Amino acid sequence: MLLIGESLNVISKKIGAAFKERNPKPIQEEALFQREKGMDYIDINLGPAKKDGHELMPWVVKTVQEVVDDIPLALDTSNIDAIEAALKVCKQTPLINSIMCRPERYERMIPLAAEYNADFIALMWGPDGLPRDENERAALCVELLYAANEAGIPNEKIWVDGIVTPVNIQQPQLISLVEFMKMLQDIAPGAKSTCGLSNISNGPPDHLRPILNQTYMIMLERYGMHSVIADPLDEKLADIARGNRQDIVDAVHGVMDGSLPDMGGISKEMQGYVKTAQVILGRTLYSDSWLEI
Repeated sequence: MLLIGESLNVISKKIGAAFKERNPKPIQEEALFQREKGMDYIDINLGPAKKDGHELMPWVVKTVQEVVDDIPLALDTSNIDAIEAALKVCKQTPLINSIMCRPERYERMIPLAAEYNADFIALMWGPDGLPRDENERAALCVELLYAANEAGIPNEKIWVDGIVTPVNIQQPQLISLVEFMKMLQDIAPGAKSTCGLSNISNGPPDHLRPILNQTYMIMLERYGMHSVIADPLDEKLADIARGNRQDIVDAVHGVMDGSLPDMGGISKEMQGYVKTAQVILGRTLYSDSWLEI
């Protein structure tokens, strides 16, 4: 599974200040750190960047590429002018993050992706916002990919994002995304996929975030998830993504298949993944103390 580093992000106090002050040092240090941690893409997240995004985004791209020019970049902002300006200076094939399934967005952004031969994340966020279930996700996916195909963009350059929601607010949506992943290759053969993995743990206490992210990644990967936008600091998640923790994968898959182990006969680490999988699947109610029960 490919990993897209999420921490070159305006919400970080250090990185946000560096963006504002045009201070290259923290930005370049973060880019080098992400390369050291084996990230396959570096996501540059400016947020809305309404005022000066068209100038800031290409500056950040150039700043990163001064020290890391061998890793492709994901261009993450809702400012279309900023995306366009950055596309002109990317050395590697970039990934536009993202194009919503809203005509006022995709009718302008799809031609940009085609012009610059960029890949793009197709975000399943429609005119009514978050889709209610996997069937609505599928309908949005067909609409957006059809528009891209009409512009000459093949499915292989499209990364579908079905949207991850917080576990402590919308548990059923997490299963809906898993069901959508089962459908994806039938409705969009050859398309890639991705998601903002850390959204699942947005809200729970910090110490619980890694095991939620790791467990859900395993569930999604089972049904073909191609990549995740994730925390470069989470070394265990990277280890799992690289195929080095089959024991954890097997434990989560067992829960998905309805096969629960004798909890007294497995390690505390494996107990944690079994309990977390049960929570994500909605078989156990979420609480901040689920690992202690």
